Amino acid sequence: MTDLTTTYLGLALRSPLVASPSPLTGNLNDLVLLDEAGIGAVVLPSLFEEDVESEAMTFHDRFEDSSGLHPEALDYFPDVVLSHLGIDRHLRLLQEAVSILSIPVIASVNGRSAGGWVDYATRLADAGAGAIELNMYDVAAAPHRSASDVEQGYLTLVEAVRAAVGVPLSVKLSPYFSSFANFAGRVVDAGADGLVLFNRFYQPDLDLRTLDVTPTLDLSHTGEVRLPLRWIALLRPQLPQTSLALTSGVHLGTEIAKGLLAGADAVMSTAELLRRGPSRAGELIAELDSWMDAEGYASVEQLKGSVAQHTARDPGAFERAQYQQVLAAWTR
Repeated sequence: MTDLTTTYLGLALRSPLVASPSPLTGNLNDLVLLDEAGIGAVVLPSLFEEDVESEAMTFHDRFEDSSGLHPEALDYFPDVVLSHLGIDRHLRLLQEAVSILSIPVIASVNGRSAGGWVDYATRLADAGAGAIELNMYDVAAAPHRSASDVEQGYLTLVEAVRAAVGVPLSVKLSPYFSSFANFAGRVVDAGADGLVLFNRFYQPDLDLRTLDVTPTLDLSHTGEVRLPLRWIALLRPQLPQTSLALTSGVHLGTEIAKGLLAGADAVMSTAELLRRGPSRAGELIAELDSWMDAEGYASVEQLKGSVAQHTARDPGAFERAQYQQVLAAWTR
C-alpha cells in the first residue's frame, strides 16, 4: 500500500493534506469529520488581535451604557464571565479540539502589536497547540514605511515569538516582497521552522448604490496553485531543513501531488473543503493515493521534491518568464 505519511514542522502526519484556517476548522463537529476523513492536520481560524480588541470594546461600551440604569439590582447577579469572547473562545476551541482529535492541531495568530503577537502565541501554545502559525496578513499602505522597514518588522515579530514559545513555529507569507527568496531565508534565520506559501489577500469592492467599501470573498480556483508551486520548487533546495507548506488553489488530488513533487512537506486546502464539506478531504487523499499508485510511487517521501528546481530536468524553467512560449501556445 502507498505510504502517505509525512512530517511537517516536526509533527508526524498520516497524510500530507492539511485543512487551513476557515469557518470549517472553527467548528468542532466539522473538525471531527475532517479527522474521520483522514486529514493530516488542521489549522484553526486565525486569532486576530484587532477582532479581540473590537469585541471587548463593544461589550464594554454596551455594558457601561446600561450599568447605571438599575444599580440596586447589581447585587442580585453573579459576576460576568466572558468566556464566549475573543481569546477565551479560541482557547476553548483549541483545548476541545486537542482533547477530541487524533491529529495535530495548529493554532494561527495575527497580531497588531508586538505584545499581542507574543501574548496570544504564548497562550495558544500553553493551551496545547501542536504548533503556531503566524498569519502575516498586513497591507503595507503607509507611504513612510519602506520595504526594508516592513521586512524588518516581520523579522522582529518572528524573533520575539520564537523566543517566547517552545512549540514549532511556521510563518504564513504573502508573495508581495521584492526579493522573496532572500526574505524567506531571513524569516527562517529569525526562528521560523516552516513557511506557508501563500496568503491570499481578499480585495475590497465598491458598492455603487451606497458608495461603501465592502468586503468581498472570492474563493480560490485551480489556476492559483501555480504561484506557490513555483516558489516551493525554488525554495526547496535553498531551505532543505525547513518545512514548506503549499496553500491556495488546491482543489484536486493531483494538485496535492504537484505540491509534493515541487518540494512541499504538506499541502493545505480551504476553498475546496468549504465548497464540498469535510468528506471531500477523504476524496482528495484517495485521488492522491490513486495517482501515486498509477505512477509507481510507494511513499510521499519518495515523491517529495523530485521535481524541485535542483532535481527538475530543466531547473531554469522555474525562473524564466517564458512569455513567448506561453503566448505561442495560445489558440482561440
